[in-house]
Amino acid sequence: MPLAPLDLVVVFAYLAGIVGMSFAFARRQRTGDDYFLAGRSMGRVPLALSIVANQASAVSLVGAPAFVALREGGGLRWLQYELALPLAMLVLIGALLPSLRSVPGSSIYAYAEARFGRDTRRALAGAFLLSRGLSLGVILYAAALVVAEATGLAVATALVAIGLVSVLYTGLGGIVADIWSDVVQLALLWGGTFVCAAYVFVHAGPSVLQAIPEARAQALVLGATGIGDGATFAFWPMLFGGLFLYASYYGCDQSQAQRLLAARDDGAARDALVWNGLLRFPLVLTYCGLGLLLAGLLQVDPAFAALMRDRPADSLVPVFMISYLPDGLRGLLLAAILAAAMSSIDSALNSLAAVTLEDVFGRSADRQSVWLGRGTSLLWGLFAVASGFFFAGAEKGVLELVNLVGSAFYGPVLAVFVLGAVFPRVRQRDALVGLGLGLGLNLALARFAPGVSWLWWNPAGFLCALVAGLALAGRPWSRTPIAVPRREALLLGGAFALILAALIALPRG
Repeated sequence: MPLAPLDLVVVFAYLAGIVGMSFAFARRQRTGDDYFLAGRSMGRVPLALSIVANQASAVSLVGAPAFVALREGGGLRWLQYELALPLAMLVLIGALLPSLRSVPGSSIYAYAEARFGRDTRRALAGAFLLSRGLSLGVILYAAALVVAEATGLAVATALVAIGLVSVLYTGLGGIVADIWSDVVQLALLWGGTFVCAAYVFVHAGPSVLQAIPEARAQALVLGATGIGDGATFAFWPMLFGGLFLYASYYGCDQSQAQRLLAARDDGAARDALVWNGLLRFPLVLTYCGLGLLLAGLLQVDPAFAALMRDRPADSLVPVFMISYLPDGLRGLLLAAILAAAMSSIDSALNSLAAVTLEDVFGRSADRQSVWLGRGTSLLWGLFAVASGFFFAGAEKGVLELVNLVGSAFYGPVLAVFVLGAVFPRVRQRDALVGLGLGLGLNLALARFAPGVSWLWWNPAGFLCALVAGLALAGRPWSRTPIAVPRREALLLGGAFALILAALIALPRG
């Protein structure tokens, strides 16, 4: 069923609003500091909502329901991943945030140079550019799947179109446009998912709940380790792998940590991390709940099951959207998926440009022209489109792909920041050798130990890099004290307890 005129009005109204907002912000920008850091003036509320929205990309809205409803070994066990998030926020607030906030420019990797030396900064920047550039291709591909299904365009055409629109508004407005557009996109993403879940229930009736396969509703998987048993998505690898992945992603990945640099003060940055730890689980629960309802719909509606026959699992949400939703609502969900994609694409492009100019070419934000930043964002947009074509032929689902790419890098990169912030005796040589050994271990696990879940790459790479760096530094190791404020510890510890209680209340695998 093609998009109706009302659907097109909804989608184009959203796109026009986002681009128009970017034009408005662009008129206020004069320097690279304005473009990449919003003049360090952002408050806690927009920052927190932007961080929440930014991680929930089109990969989440397309891939998570498909994982819950269709993928082998899937179901609600994905929610185990979210247990790690409040703990990771505690680690960042206590161990890394003061060090990150001390950097003078727009790149968090300036801290590595101040602490260790120029070579460490370049190594971390290179790891970020490679991993984030590739991950951005996965995000573009996920959005292109939906647009292609909705419009009848080829996936390749849709991929190029989304990339160009994202480059347009990101290149114009800089990070302040990214942050405020993320706020709008979070409302659209969350609201669109709620409306679609409600429509499934209204369309199929209470029988859709009774038809949900019991295996799809299982959350806790305690009897597996992810080491040689093929159980990638089990409690232990998701808890420990997620802890190191999230700590590195939010604190050591420029696409996220750049927002912390844009905060007006340390308190705003700290509160943004706390609210991310509180709001992420309800958001993830919403789109996983949509997947659970779609799993029931596949059982009670033979026509829907027939439409999905011989299609890839990631086409579940696009097929449902086009085949079942009424005019207007179809456009709303398409706009929500585009919003989810663009909230991740915009921050990635802006941060890739910032790292390229500041870390690779050595031009600080206050010495950059706005047009130089825009041109660099355009070049990275073209790279992302190219990597999207590469991932279009992959066999794994988009949700797993984007996490797999990051897991090769996140643990070793986090170890370098921890070595710098916590262990003052560690030198540049120690950190670089640790980084190299950690990355080498993860590549070896990927090549020679396919039975080890990629989630374990995060703690394995971290521990390898940390132990190697400390061993080379020699004894005794002095250590900088780590302190988490009482308020933040209570809030995030409470969030962990509530998430665990929710998972225990669901069926177990």
